[in-house]
Amino acid sequence: MNAAVVIAVGAGVAVVLWVLAKLGRALASVVETLAAVAFLGFAFWTVARAVGWLVRQIVTRWRSCLALIVIVAWLRWWGWLSLTVVLVTLALIAVVWHQLDVVGFDRWCGRWLRAWWLRWAVYGRKLPDWLHACGLTVRDEAIPVDVTVNLVSRRRKRQTITKARQTSGVAVPALVRVRSGASWDEVRVRLVPEQKPEDFDEAARALATARKVSRVQVREIAPDVVSLDFMRRDLLATPVQCRPLPGLEPAGVNLRAVYAGTTEYGTPWRLPLTGAGAHILVAGASGAGKNSVMWCPLVSAASAIRSGLVRVSGVDPKGMELAYGRGIFARYAVSGKDTLELLEGLRDELERRKREFAGNTRDVPLSQEFPLELLEFDEIGALTRYTDRKSREAIVEHVAVLNTQGRALGVSVRGYVQEPTKDTVPVRELFTRRVCLRVTSKTHVGMVLGDGAYERGAWANRIPETMPGTGYVWGEGIREPLRVRAGWVSDDTVKALEQYVTNGGTHHLDPAQAEERRAA
Repeated sequence: MNAAVVIAVGAGVAVVLWVLAKLGRALASVVETLAAVAFLGFAFWTVARAVGWLVRQIVTRWRSCLALIVIVAWLRWWGWLSLTVVLVTLALIAVVWHQLDVVGFDRWCGRWLRAWWLRWAVYGRKLPDWLHACGLTVRDEAIPVDVTVNLVSRRRKRQTITKARQTSGVAVPALVRVRSGASWDEVRVRLVPEQKPEDFDEAARALATARKVSRVQVREIAPDVVSLDFMRRDLLATPVQCRPLPGLEPAGVNLRAVYAGTTEYGTPWRLPLTGAGAHILVAGASGAGKNSVMWCPLVSAASAIRSGLVRVSGVDPKGMELAYGRGIFARYAVSGKDTLELLEGLRDELERRKREFAGNTRDVPLSQEFPLELLEFDEIGALTRYTDRKSREAIVEHVAVLNTQGRALGVSVRGYVQEPTKDTVPVRELFTRRVCLRVTSKTHVGMVLGDGAYERGAWANRIPETMPGTGYVWGEGIREPLRVRAGWVSDDTVKALEQYVTNGGTHHLDPAQAEERRAA
């Protein structure tokens, strides 16, 4: 090998090394740039997640965030001593306010504090375990679950199960919002894929047991959101009184929302006597309180009856319930023959209104010439099932016509029955609103309120005998069965109503006075 070859090889190696050095520097620069970009991207992603989390907390938990900001600012500027004095003063004011005005305190302050406390101390901490125990979580079947239970420590067992659930691909419905009322907690959760609201309906009893309450109402808020309403205490445990006589002035009676009692939420329960949902079927065992549902709205609409805006007809197969207030009813029937005559009279009135208003209006305007025709049909099953075939078929036909055509023409039917089977009340589906009081069988609930009503919390067969007038209402304009208690009407109040309606008197009998006279 001569010198020229050596020089050429050396030059080639030098060129290669120079090229490699240049490539190395370029690659190093590229790597440094990529690393910087990756770091910046990671930092930006982390900051974005933190900001998103902070925004979610501020939006969903704005009260807690605002309180925390105020406390930190107060400590920063004025110190802990002044903060302690202010908090103690506010606590004393709240205690005094609660003692003087419980309703006002709960409306403006108590419910918000209670909802905040329950969210953090009860539902936020315990609800995931309740849902998991009740089978309301979804697990990826491809991921095995290995749970180790420590039988020595109960606390260690709960922590182990919770950790295993979190690491085994189990999806738990997310807590969306907690609201608290006087007797109910409204807990909204967002469903996970593969779940449906009916799953929560089926687990309502189990959720009530987990929360240690007597009842849970499941309501569908959105396609993927349900509300679990936990009843902490029963506002219907004490009897409800009807409105005192005399009622409102004739022009002030809202016949589409007449007071009938109280709902399970502590709000007035109002029933329509005309318009949507005015055809009402009330079912309940003997002593369940059907008379309360009948008489309380009549007491509330007393001035409208007296003025002639409402004309009441009564069918009383037993000849006892409505007979006590006989003077209230413009038409009255006991036997099947008298009932047919009464129903035929209502159908004639129906036809007269058709001829008068056909083509002029879609709804008959109520007046003294064309008043609301209100039919109170007590023990409707006695004449639609337990009578001769010819009378039975005619009565069923008349009731069906009144129910299907009466809404626009100012005719309303309110029926009462003990046995709500299809054979007993063939036209029960034509009643647009139904009330199920205490019944003797679980199957009766579905017969009255429809399929699935029991699963949605309408447990009418579990109502105790000591709570007459308590039941569940469902129908037109009501999405879920609503628990209510009708106002109790004493015999003296019925007599006072009869006197007020018939002779134009202003006899005033307060429900408390009626109770005293009854006890005496």
